[in-house]
Amino acid sequence: MSELEQKQNIIQGLLEQYKLQALLLRRASSFAWATGGAAAYVNTASTEGSASLIVTPTGYHLITNNIEAPRLEQEERLKGQGWEFHVSPWYAERDLISRLTRKSKLGADGSYPGAKDLSAEIARLRSHLTRYEVDRFRMLGRLCAAAMDTAARIVRPYMTEHEIAAILTQEAERRGVQPIVTLIATDGRIFAFRHPLPTTKRLERYVMLVLCGRRAGLVCSVTRLVHFGPIPDEIRHKAEATAHVDAALIAATSPGRPLGDVFQDGVAAYAQVGFPEEWRLHHQGGPAGYEPREFIVTPGATDLVSAGQVYAWNPSITGTKSEDTILVGEKENEVLTRMEEWPMLTIEVSGQLYQRPAILEVI
Repeated sequence: MSELEQKQNIIQGLLEQYKLQALLLRRASSFAWATGGAAAYVNTASTEGSASLIVTPTGYHLITNNIEAPRLEQEERLKGQGWEFHVSPWYAERDLISRLTRKSKLGADGSYPGAKDLSAEIARLRSHLTRYEVDRFRMLGRLCAAAMDTAARIVRPYMTEHEIAAILTQEAERRGVQPIVTLIATDGRIFAFRHPLPTTKRLERYVMLVLCGRRAGLVCSVTRLVHFGPIPDEIRHKAEATAHVDAALIAATSPGRPLGDVFQDGVAAYAQVGFPEEWRLHHQGGPAGYEPREFIVTPGATDLVSAGQVYAWNPSITGTKSEDTILVGEKENEVLTRMEEWPMLTIEVSGQLYQRPAILEVI
């Protein structure tokens, strides 16, 4: 069965489950999921794309304007997938969605007048990947890892955070990966902010680079830390502690386990390494897919881990962070963003050894 056929079966099952006559997908992430990776967006910062999909028990409809229709047909090849195009002129856009769904019991991947909001359910569906998506995720992981590894080794003291972000962005873009999140912090800003947007501050000794890269709709996340000169004992200790938490989360992410239990293993690891309250200062991550996190795992989460899912855990202890994107296997997990030449820490969890990234020390 092709990826498209699998997605269509999933959507038809959702219609039947909720007794709906139509499902509206407006988010760029949902559009990519339903079409095997097609891009509906123009503004990369927009949640909703410039095209929408409507699926009924008997039809597959694409709604857009005359600006976007040629690219969606010719480059994304969506007519060839069987989507029926409904195109309005850009200067007089008609409400084709209302026209197509009039008198229908409607569901949607977000808030829409008269529709049942199925955003949480659809996010969970997006997190369960087909083998086609797993193959694309492996490629994306390799590309993001290469971009991060190259950028981190180019960075030098006295560069501004904007300059460092530009290097990371260039390394991603030239590999065909679109950076949708680029966070850079230097020196004291690493200790002050969990989500540090780049500024004009210049690097002295310590820098954190964060990338969420998108390709064919899927999103991969990775963080690395670089220190120029000997690493201070406080930073080294915190980095090793954070790596222990990260290893504990990866070890706990096994098929069939409730995510609430995985989360608690992470919380316990924070306590074991002497930082019992740090988990409260930032979320710990969750399943990835067509969003950096399809949903954030919280205490008591009942969703079960499945083989073939992708997770990005991102534990942090003030001044340090550890983040890779992993693929859940039946027996062991695969780090998709592994960098072969990056310095690593070996962490033991329940008798098993895990390799987690250390700080790159440049002397």
